[in-house]
Amino acid sequence: MVKSTRLADEFARQAGIASPSFREGEISRYLIERFERLGMTVVMDDAGPKVGSECGNLIATLAASGKDCEPLLLSAHMDTVVPADGVQPVLKDGVFTSAGDTILGADDKAGLAEIIEALEVVREQNIPHGLIEVVITICEEKGLLGAKHLDYSKVVSRRGLALDTSGTDRVINTAPAANKMRIVLTGRESHAGIAPENGVSAIVAAARGIAAMRLGRVDRQTTANIGTIQGGQATNIIPRQVILEGEARSHDPVKLQAQTEHMIACLTDAARSSGQVINGESVSVTIETEVLSDYPCMAVAPGAGILQLVEKAAQHLDRTIELRDGGGGSDANIFNGHGIETVIIGTGMTDVHTINESVRVADMVRVAELLVEIIRLA
Repeated sequence: MVKSTRLADEFARQAGIASPSFREGEISRYLIERFERLGMTVVMDDAGPKVGSECGNLIATLAASGKDCEPLLLSAHMDTVVPADGVQPVLKDGVFTSAGDTILGADDKAGLAEIIEALEVVREQNIPHGLIEVVITICEEKGLLGAKHLDYSKVVSRRGLALDTSGTDRVINTAPAANKMRIVLTGRESHAGIAPENGVSAIVAAARGIAAMRLGRVDRQTTANIGTIQGGQATNIIPRQVILEGEARSHDPVKLQAQTEHMIACLTDAARSSGQVINGESVSVTIETEVLSDYPCMAVAPGAGILQLVEKAAQHLDRTIELRDGGGGSDANIFNGHGIETVIIGTGMTDVHTINESVRVADMVRVAELLVEIIRLA
């Protein structure tokens, strides 16, 4: 029932529209028109002005037909990472790649195309279904901003599927929470060649603190990273200030808190021990810390209704679903935090966030087939 040529054409049209985060205006206009052609009612919320994007999130609703059941939410995001300008999707031997030095945009336009194709099949085959809500978010790649600012008063579904991971017949039901950290260390500048003893290096203090941290994969549930370091003015100046940005993630909120506190404590101890007495004056390294909760844990129980639905649909197609723990955050984290029990479905995309990104048409067909069966059984 799924038409591979139509699906490939749909993906190619979307991939050819550059839509990096904050510049989703053109793709949003295309999607509004596309969903309306499917007989859906489409509204745009006010998230755009709140986050600085050209448009808001889209909420497309397909009224129930021939079936009275609990509403179902399908979701994907319309933004991509960069480089995205001038993307040209190329189809060769059944595989889409980009023609040049850009990403392809399969993250997440493969998911968008699969949702649209599934709805085309539902319409063509007159498959009875309950209310279907399609939520397409902006600025997912910039910290899930669209989902965080979604107007949830416009969404009635309490169960959902987010199409936004690699692989096929793969479902992610857990994902970590994350804290973002910004730490500023301030010492004293001095000429590095003439009077180095009169300076206190903020970079040296930061290096000591980072060296003391547990980073990378801390344990099975927890990871941590210092991602950016900015500081210093020139090679001949003892650096007065350095700014660090990092994160901690964990499936366990207690471990997340402990790892966050550990990282800050390492830098605090390093700052304290880096103080010096200069010309009779005690000069310390000061520290300012900012910790922001980036997104909450996602933990959908293996026996949850939405997982039972996906597994039943897979069985009808003679498939086996691979259930996995996630390592990153997605819109599903935010949806679950708002009481919408959501799991993440693989779309077939590979090598995302690189210019080697690709997706096989056959894999997109496979995902669309699963979506049709989920809608049929919902």
